[in-house]
Amino acid sequence: MRLVPVHLLQPGMVLGKKIYNADGLILLSDGVQLTSGLIRRLDDYGLHYVYIEDAVTEDIAIPEMLSAESRLAAVRAIQSSFKNLENQPALKGSFLHLGKSFTGMIDSVIDEVSSMEVSMVLLTDINANDYNLYQHSLNVCLYTMVLGLSYGYTREQLRMLCLGALLHDIGKTRIPASIVQKPGRLSELEFSEMKTHTEIGYQILKDEPNIPLLSAHCAFQHHERLDGSGYPRGLKGPEIHEFAKWIAITDSYDAMTAQRVYKPARLPHEAVEIMYSGSGILYEQSFLALFRDRVAIYPPGITVVLTTGEVGVVSKINAKIPHRPIVRILYNPAGEQLTSPYEVDLSQCLSIMITGIGEAVYH
Repeated sequence: MRLVPVHLLQPGMVLGKKIYNADGLILLSDGVQLTSGLIRRLDDYGLHYVYIEDAVTEDIAIPEMLSAESRLAAVRAIQSSFKNLENQPALKGSFLHLGKSFTGMIDSVIDEVSSMEVSMVLLTDINANDYNLYQHSLNVCLYTMVLGLSYGYTREQLRMLCLGALLHDIGKTRIPASIVQKPGRLSELEFSEMKTHTEIGYQILKDEPNIPLLSAHCAFQHHERLDGSGYPRGLKGPEIHEFAKWIAITDSYDAMTAQRVYKPARLPHEAVEIMYSGSGILYEQSFLALFRDRVAIYPPGITVVLTTGEVGVVSKINAKIPHRPIVRILYNPAGEQLTSPYEVDLSQCLSIMITGIGEAVYH
């Protein structure tokens, strides 16, 4: 399976992974043979990349952070709870009884992620342009969970951290939908109102008996930045709780790699490069370094160009050196497709580097 830009798809190609909408419903199933009409539909969905199956990459597995069934159940539970909260007239007590259910969900997800031995932050499912709060909340929770496990937090610490990550944007349930769901950039006035979601989220969570106070502070502080340029209080460095520092990173990453109406999703390596420009300024340097080491910058299925001039598809991640994956070479330096592809392990061939993403090799 490999990741192909939508504008380079051709009729007859076979879809490798399901396409979901924001509610977790399947728009297109895997195994579907693409027609000109279906390709236009993918473009209408606002997608820029999809996975396809073909003979030379059919054995390349695309790992998942969470099973499709568990992801769908989690998104629907988040959606149901958040919508109930939107319909409550008052803040205090409106989250009562939901804390226990979210804690149970967190425990289940921790168990599944741990059992699958997920050690990498991976590309999430391919979703259409209706990116929303529920998918984002789960993604941030999953990414933060991988980092918390790698950092060595205890089960109780991990539960508080992941609960804070899952609920970090809950204050947006009190922001007008016309702002939260606006299909374009916010005006200055709209952005000012949007920024209030951090304090609103804290107010929703802080007095709930089943929500740890540290989890509530994740909602309050996840937009704070080390240099004091964040909001709502302009906290600096040590004034920001470490849980919020983790979520600042994972929240930013998911926002950059998500598909929006007004901007295409960035690929993982692009997002990490942008974030690293803020290392020690916006984001905690040591946390960002661990994040970089845990992100599948070049995920399985993506096409890469090497300094040798060869082009191939990433077939496997080297967990200890994720930026040095195993690459299946498909094209020689002259751009000719090989009849017998072979693999190069970049962790063993240190003189060979990845110079870019090879979209243009598809014919």
